[in-house]
Amino acid sequence: MRFFTAAKALVVAAVAASAHNIVLPAHGVECFYETLHKDDTMTVTFQVGDREFGSAGNLEIDFWIINPSTTYEYNVKSVTSGDYTFTAKHDGRFSYCFGNQHWGANTKEVSFNVHGVVYVNEADMPSDPLEKEVRTLSDLLAQVKDEQQYIVIRERTHRNTAESTNSRVKWWNLFIVGVVVGESMFQVWWLKRFFEVKRTV
Repeated sequence: MRFFTAAKALVVAAVAASAHNIVLPAHGVECFYETLHKDDTMTVTFQVGDREFGSAGNLEIDFWIINPSTTYEYNVKSVTSGDYTFTAKHDGRFSYCFGNQHWGANTKEVSFNVHGVVYVNEADMPSDPLEKEVRTLSDLLAQVKDEQQYIVIRERTHRNTAESTNSRVKWWNLFIVGVVVGESMFQVWWLKRFFEVKRTV
């Protein structure tokens, strides 16, 4: 019975977490919207990755959050990851955007999570300690899930970098082998020409 009460309290607490992956094209902007009430808390965490093999490795994007009065809650430039939390000061629609508008930008993959906690007055909250522990455990599990997703993206980015480096080393070595073979053939030809005996009839 206590488990069902704690699970019900968890639903009432409305701790929401959603994970998304988007492809952000070069010079593109993607915005998302959340409707919040006063004293609600929202957290946006994101990590920039790269699916393209052999890309330049520039993973910087811009990120900003705009409140209903069209002023910035956050506005950061040239970041590869972030974790931003804010509490709504009034009701309305908040927007958060990812921008890939740098000069020489390439297509990037952005993985982001949005967590929202609906404000509940302390007087309205049940005093069950089990419910509080379940809420804390839920928050910690969401953080672990976010970190696992970020590790996957970082691993993919590092693998792409390693494969790109290996490919460049391979082609450079083939070029060097070609130069050495060409130089050897030229030297043989030059020496044969140098030691040729010219006969006059």
